[in-house]
Amino acid sequence: MQEKVKNRYRVSISVIIVTFNNVRTILPCLVSLQKALFQYQSQVFIIDNASSDGTISVLGQKQKSLTKYFSEFSLRLNNTNLGFTLAVNQGLKLASGDFVLLLNPDVVLQNDTIERLLTCFSQENKIGVVAPQLRFSDGRIQPSCRNFPRKRDVILELSGLAKLFPSSPVFNHWRMSDFDHQETKDVEQPQGAFLLARQEVLQQVGFLDERFPMFFSDVDWCRRIIAKGWRIRFCSGTFVMHLQGHSVFQRRGEMIVSSHRSYVAYFKKYDETFLEQVSSLFIALVLYIILLPRIMIAVFFQDN
Repeated sequence: MQEKVKNRYRVSISVIIVTFNNVRTILPCLVSLQKALFQYQSQVFIIDNASSDGTISVLGQKQKSLTKYFSEFSLRLNNTNLGFTLAVNQGLKLASGDFVLLLNPDVVLQNDTIERLLTCFSQENKIGVVAPQLRFSDGRIQPSCRNFPRKRDVILELSGLAKLFPSSPVFNHWRMSDFDHQETKDVEQPQGAFLLARQEVLQQVGFLDERFPMFFSDVDWCRRIIAKGWRIRFCSGTFVMHLQGHSVFQRRGEMIVSSHRSYVAYFKKYDETFLEQVSSLFIALVLYIILLPRIMIAVFFQDN
């Protein structure tokens, strides 16, 4: 118990959660977070992007009790949906903890999740970000690590070669489909549902790039982190439950458009030569050609 009290004053963690119509998932998330942060000083910032499903009401009713569980608890209500990335940055600007956690509202932590992840940091001082194993609600491991996307990966995906050779590191380089997620190792990009970073990383790398309103801001952030010499560690020794894409599936068509735009913006950001710029234009053309069919299919299955 003395060690727990000691840690409570020595280690502080800032948590940023962006909500949008997450009334079904946000309370289980916060209850699990409270238990996982019991032995640490904690700042919890919830940024709501104009939810209309009762999320704001539920959080408002629980705000007083939640304040008791965390060292600091703050609820910010945006009048309009400003997008995921801008909302995360609103929280990051307030985060002063030794560690900063970007957490989706559809994640349920285990009681020892934070403790185990902090142990991962202690293994090497250049580990700047850690992420746990993600699991579906039925306990199955959820693929959550990827390599940074290359332009050829778009062609491999659309040509069907990635699905034809699902375990090939050549045809499925981006999705890391040959990785079983039961190994602790350095990776390029864990899924942004749960990213725990050192405060030093935030100070050196800065906030998320708001050119990516919803998608790819976490990919870009990880790329910038590694470019600064930090390592990103996937820690399979602990897991969290993740109700994957709960917010995204509510607006499937709109999210497909956003993902295509961000895909193109990501490639264009890192183009340095004329040939790279031309190849980005080609990828953009391909992505926009398949955009309408993807939306129609998504809407059909959503309605049925």
